[in-house]
Amino acid sequence: MPVILHCPNLFEDSQTLYQFLVELQKNSLKTKLDTVVSISLEIQPVDPLAVLQAFAEPNQLIFYLEKASQSQAVAAVGSALHLTVEGEQRFSRAQDFIRSCLAHTMATGPLHLPFAGPHFFCSFTFFEQNRPEGSTFPPATVFLPRWQVARRNNRCVLVANFMMNSEVNISLLSRKLWGKVELIQSANKTIFKAGESRQKNIKHPVNNPDSFKDAVRSALNSIQANQYKKIVLARSIDVTSQTPFHIFHSLNHLRRLHPDCYIFATGNSKGQTFIGASPERLVSLHDRHLTTDALAGSAPRGQTPAEDADLAQAMLNSEKERREHQAVIDFIVERLSHLGLAPQLSSPARLLQLANIQHLWTPIHARVPAEISLLDIVAELHPTPAVAGVPRDIACQEIRRYETFDRSLYAAPLGWLDRQGNGEFIVGIRSAIIDGCHARLFAGAGIVAGSAPEKELAEIQLKLQALLKALV
Repeated sequence: MPVILHCPNLFEDSQTLYQFLVELQKNSLKTKLDTVVSISLEIQPVDPLAVLQAFAEPNQLIFYLEKASQSQAVAAVGSALHLTVEGEQRFSRAQDFIRSCLAHTMATGPLHLPFAGPHFFCSFTFFEQNRPEGSTFPPATVFLPRWQVARRNNRCVLVANFMMNSEVNISLLSRKLWGKVELIQSANKTIFKAGESRQKNIKHPVNNPDSFKDAVRSALNSIQANQYKKIVLARSIDVTSQTPFHIFHSLNHLRRLHPDCYIFATGNSKGQTFIGASPERLVSLHDRHLTTDALAGSAPRGQTPAEDADLAQAMLNSEKERREHQAVIDFIVERLSHLGLAPQLSSPARLLQLANIQHLWTPIHARVPAEISLLDIVAELHPTPAVAGVPRDIACQEIRRYETFDRSLYAAPLGWLDRQGNGEFIVGIRSAIIDGCHARLFAGAGIVAGSAPEKELAEIQLKLQALLKALV
């Protein structure tokens, strides 16, 4: 845990901030240790996405997560400290990195407010090792941001994180902090134009529709032969435009179109950004209370209320859809039990109805003892049968065989943790990697006994529309 300092508002005047930094440096000289300093400040409400657009640069790590229906958003820009790692120990090494950072952190400000204090932002690729040709994102990235802005309901918190040691120029640091805080507090909340025009884009399938349907047929033969029970097969399409895609306007479109989804973005500091609108929370942990979602089984939305109700009821009655959903429930319960937890299910399965698709949904809850971290749980759950298959190891091997592209961050965990171990991770589905004038879009479908190649292809095309409609 970090050292908590109870100080007055350090940004009441520049002299108060300067004197605080001088005292910190004196302490650093005594201990001869580098210290992470985390200063939180409540500010007038601003739009974190607008702040991200105003201050993010391609050579910086960034992270963004918003769920409009919960009136909550957080943006992180730049890196005070970061780690990239690969291999089967990536989750535990990420946790060790966070613990080590917090052991040398001093935090001050209104730390009782949501999103105050040091937060760590994480992205993990679907597979623990990238393909030989490489991926645009490392298998694991964890960073403590230089700047963080979060808004929940009508309260907004700004967090600045920086290193303190004997080498720091206090006058320069004080001026930079003071100036940046003033700029962030005045960030324009109306920076986006609702009618931002969409470009004419050219689409190229990475794996064409016929190849995908052939893969589904082959998978169904393997399922019939009892080699596995389920596999999730994805499609990828490349989209190019004459001018670079505008990431922040695309995110703005996504949050308008999909207020019930998690709108997310993470940048790798090399010019590539992974964005999307995911309906799927992997896990959240708050005050040792865990919530996770079994989300599997899909149907389109109807054109009329009557048609919509009929499609929902058909999904609820479908043996194939309920079997796919139950496989995810069984897996989550088994993995949480393996950690010694006692999962509690909300039953029966509910409907999660989104703008253009609806799913079977079962929330699952559990109490978590202090010795189990959120990343321990993420490591157990990823990947769930909703994005991989059953049995998981065999399904992942087959995914590598069938899919000719690298999944990268698609269908993988993205999220944050705070100094108390609270946090939230989502699953990066309905997503795209943006790189200048090029975008690679991903979507998948669960294949079980009773699946039909044409219907699975149609489901994927429906999911891809969420991104295609939003890209500008």
